[in-house]
Amino acid sequence: MRVGERAGVFWRWWTAGTTSMVGSAVGAVALPLTALTVLDATAFQMGLIAAASYVAWIVIGLPAGVIVQRLPLRGAQIGADLARAVAVASIPLAWWWGHLTVTHLVVTALVVSFANVLFDVANSTFLPSIVDREQLQSRNSLTSATHAATQLSGPALGGLAVQALGAVPTLLVDSASYLVSAALLRTLPARRADAPDRWPPVGELIRQGWRFVAYHPVMGPSMWAATAMNFVCGAQFALYPLYLVRELHAPAGLVGILLAVEGAGALVGAALTSWITTRIGTARALIAAGFTTVAGAFLIPWGTGWPAYAAFAAGNVVFSLGTVVLSVTTRTYRQIASPPDLLSRVMATVRFVSWGAIPVGGLVAGAVAGPLGARATLLIVAGVVVAAPLVLLLSPVRHLRDLTDHDRDEGPTQPDAPAVTVGGR
Repeated sequence: MRVGERAGVFWRWWTAGTTSMVGSAVGAVALPLTALTVLDATAFQMGLIAAASYVAWIVIGLPAGVIVQRLPLRGAQIGADLARAVAVASIPLAWWWGHLTVTHLVVTALVVSFANVLFDVANSTFLPSIVDREQLQSRNSLTSATHAATQLSGPALGGLAVQALGAVPTLLVDSASYLVSAALLRTLPARRADAPDRWPPVGELIRQGWRFVAYHPVMGPSMWAATAMNFVCGAQFALYPLYLVRELHAPAGLVGILLAVEGAGALVGAALTSWITTRIGTARALIAAGFTTVAGAFLIPWGTGWPAYAAFAAGNVVFSLGTVVLSVTTRTYRQIASPPDLLSRVMATVRFVSWGAIPVGGLVAGAVAGPLGARATLLIVAGVVVAAPLVLLLSPVRHLRDLTDHDRDEGPTQPDAPAVTVGGR
């Protein structure tokens, strides 16, 4: 494929993902408002809807890599888009027919959650096949920056759409975004793989992916560092509204602004990642990013009155900046260093562990904040994120300038058991 053709393929891939991300951000506003304003959902029911949106990473996070490996990558993404489109569109249809229930919303959130897992693993696995190795860092940075931009703009667009159309009809915008994404992905070149005569047991395939990541001198520590950060992220998601409203007494409008600065920090981090890693190296950037998140986490819960608002905003920006630098850098390394036939299982393993920590962090923080309060709990969980740079400093990463230096010195790390070769993807 010529350079110009590869660039065109990437931009169609990026447009597809961006369209669905914007739609998802709009839906993230419309779905809970549908539950609250149309169905008068209770707090417990709102919790069920929120939990359903994340539970798939715990349930199928590991098997997702095997599932994606056995499917055409482009077809897996398109199928996930279509499943999400149908599930979300079913809500307005049920509403118009007078049969919409909270159970329907929970089931829809579950379907979207499971489809999100398969789409994300397939999407991350597909990117290296359409982008040159030298461009992976910048393309991953662009993807993270786009996600941050949708975090900033999506809720505002969702609010305007709900005000103009109503909560339930706005969900059709989300559904349409998945259809547009599927149509764009359909134009991408297929990456067909030759299946073996007999697939090994699913459990063995999962264990191969797990062993490759867990025993890899660079990927393993990077995964545990990301897990510590995501545990703290989950705690912060649960505590931020409580802290701002109950302890800082922030007005509703200011709460929205303070929560939105996370997207600004992520956008800055994505923009600076390539610049940082070029100047100090990817391995050193990981360690620096870990300490950056520590500083941000401890800054967030300090002060009273307006100084507290300023500390919260600054800490949030610093924490999200460091998190994005680590995320982009480690994701790029996994895409470069993983054997093609293992890549989907590597991505699934890392996301199962690190993203699975998000709901755990939220549950732990909620339990601790009851007796201790939100501010004290935020300080406690800030101590957890110290594990992120610590685990990197205790690993071979501390001796490297760039993560790829390890591969040049030691040769490619292989799993304990031979991987299944299924052709180039």
